[in-house]
Parts: sequence; C-alpha cells; structure tokens
Amino acid sequence: MSSKQNHPDDEILDPHAHHRDLHDGRSFGLTPLETLDPAKVGDFDEMLRAMSLTAFGARNMGEAAATLEEMVLDPECSVVLTLSGAMTVAKMGLVITEMIERGWVQAIVSTGALMTHGLVELAGMQHFKAAPGYDDSQLFDLGFNRVYDTYEPEKNLNDLERLLTEVFWSIPPGHRFGSREICGRIGRHLDHPGRRGIMVAAWRAGVPVFIPAFTDSELGLDLGTWLLERELRRTDRSPEEVLENLRSPFDPYLDLGLFARFVSRSPRLGIFTIGGGVPRNWAQEAPPFIDIINTALGREVPLNRYRYGVRICPEPVHWGGLSGCTYQEGVSWGKFVPPEKGGRFAEVYTDATIAWPIIVKGVAERLDKKGLEARHPDLDLPGFRPREAFPTVDRAAHLAALRDGAGD
Repeated sequence: MSSKQNHPDDEILDPHAHHRDLHDGRSFGLTPLETLDPAKVGDFDEMLRAMSLTAFGARNMGEAAATLEEMVLDPECSVVLTLSGAMTVAKMGLVITEMIERGWVQAIVSTGALMTHGLVELAGMQHFKAAPGYDDSQLFDLGFNRVYDTYEPEKNLNDLERLLTEVFWSIPPGHRFGSREICGRIGRHLDHPGRRGIMVAAWRAGVPVFIPAFTDSELGLDLGTWLLERELRRTDRSPEEVLENLRSPFDPYLDLGLFARFVSRSPRLGIFTIGGGVPRNWAQEAPPFIDIINTALGREVPLNRYRYGVRICPEPVHWGGLSGCTYQEGVSWGKFVPPEKGGRFAEVYTDATIAWPIIVKGVAERLDKKGLEARHPDLDLPGFRPREAFPTVDRAAHLAALRDGAGD
C-alpha cells in the first residue's frame, strides 16, 4: 500500500490553495504614472514635472528638481554645494554661478582643480575642443593639457599663476589663512562690474568656498611655489633644502572649524552634490566631527544632520566607494536624517553635464513663475558675510617685513 507524500511546493502550485486580494493601484494609494507628451511641455520646468511621473532616470531628475525646490525655499535650511570632476573645463561654471546668485547655496566645497579651471575662464582665458589627429605626446610638446575631449592650454595656467601671485603677496606676513580665505581674496581681486564667475559671485554673496584637498591642484601648487620664492628671498639655502622643510601659514583646520560652526548653527541642512570624492566626504563628515567632539570632550555642541540631498553622479553603489554611496547608507553614519524622520533625498545616476543644467534651469523657471526667491537662515558668521574685507599689504611692504625678520 502506498501513500502520496505532500511536497512543499504543492500548495504554491495549487491555484485553489492561496487566494490573492488583487488591488487597483489608485484604490491602494499608489501614484499613477503619466505618458510624457512633448506637445504639452513648454519649458524645462514643465518637462521636469512631466518626467517626475515617468520612470527610471527621468523620474529621478523630476524628483531631484522637486527636492532642490523644497530645500532652497526652506527658510531654516542652509545648503552646501559640493563639486568634483572637471565641471568648469566642461563649461558648467555659470551653472554654479547662477545657483550662488539666486541664493540657493550658502557654502561650497570643491576640488582645487575645478576651481582653478574656473579661474581660467573668469580671468578671460579659454578652453578648447580637442582636435583629431594628435596623440598625447604631441599635445604635451604643443602645450595642450587634455581633459578627455577638451584642452587646457598650459599658457593659461602660467598666466593664472602670475595673477594668483599678486593675491598671495597681499597677505600680511604672519597671518594664518585657510582655503576659504584664499578663495575669498581671489574673488575680491577679480571683481569687476559685469564680470560673472564662481569666486567673484561667491565673494559678493558671502558664500565661502572650501577646498579640503588644497595642495592637490594647480591652485595649491601655485601657493607652494610662492611660499618657496618667499623663503628663498630671506635665506641662502637652495630650493631643494627649502622644500625639505617648507613652512606655510596655510592652516586647513581654520576651514574645518568654520565649516563645523556653520553646520552647528544651521537649523536645517541640505546638500547638492556633483560627483563625490573628497568634497562630498569632507562636507558630510561635519556631523560626525561634532558627534566626536561631544562624545570625547563631554560637550553639547548642537548636532545637525543633512535633511535634504540631491546627488548627480554616474558612480554605482556596488564599487564600494564614497562617490557611489547612497544617502541611505549615510544615515548609518549619522550624516543624514532618515526618510522616516523627514529626510528627503534624490539621486540621479547620469553625467552631470546633462542633468545638472536642466534641473537648475527648470527649478529657476518654476520659482520665477511663482514669484518666489530662495530663503535661508542668516547665520552672521565670519566668512559668510557679503564682500568680506581681508587684512592686506602691498608687495613692497610684504618684502620689507620679510627682510626685517617677520615670518610665519
């Protein structure tokens, strides 16, 4: 006599064993999608609104625009713009400038290279479309530095070095400074009526520009060259000997301290990130830094986390790098407010030169139609005041002070 044994999959295979209660999406509270009709789209704002009701990357862009709109209109929110990649070589400088001038940004954290190439443009020099038929060895001999499909002439950087040296000589001997002050001084130096560009707009608006990896750029190398020249003027040592113990009044902890104060004082925080890298990580590490201070020193410095975030970057999360790290992962580090507690984040996985100008233009159109302007808290901190003045000397006075033994 045999008996049939029940198989674990029998219940799944039996259409009568399990009853499903099928729902209509609307009755279940889901958001219906809509076909994007180009005939009904009149501007970038309308395009982004339509894209937000589609799928995939298009929906991400629409949601990024909505998140950016919410953060810049929140009167309690200070927004940090972090920048990496060759965005100024790619001619995105005025996109950044527009965000500054509209009051959408209260602080910038950037790579030094991005700011250097932006200064080339701000000073009236040009980048060029790469030409076919030249290999990189030929380009080196011709003085053209290649950034993918674009050239940065070496002559631009040499001319920029001379301009920056004028700024460096205006710093009083013995005066400590960080990247924020250097960028402010450059912005003031280049300020002329009708001129638009990142550092000029930032100095006018009181938006500090921080460059955490300052020496990793032409800007940092130009400062290093000036420090070497200055030291050689008051010593009989060789350049090689001076380089072994190059002294500098440059102090990156001035930047760290001021940025942490900014984070602590801001009622709410938002972050708009292009790419990732050091700028993103440095900006996001401020909440953990304050947490370490409170834990290690037994203090109660106000601790804020980022409530809003927009990120445009093609880096996937599975490589494990910071550039691809999601905002949700950042919640585990105490950097972001969880979505269930009010955090709002949007991430767009594409080339920033495609998505970024569209999002900025669309949100600008949206606010203009409504007659709305960005709002943000007035923190009244050093470095965050429009058209900041700096202690200044002329080159002759600086050299005289060096001869008299003044130093750093």
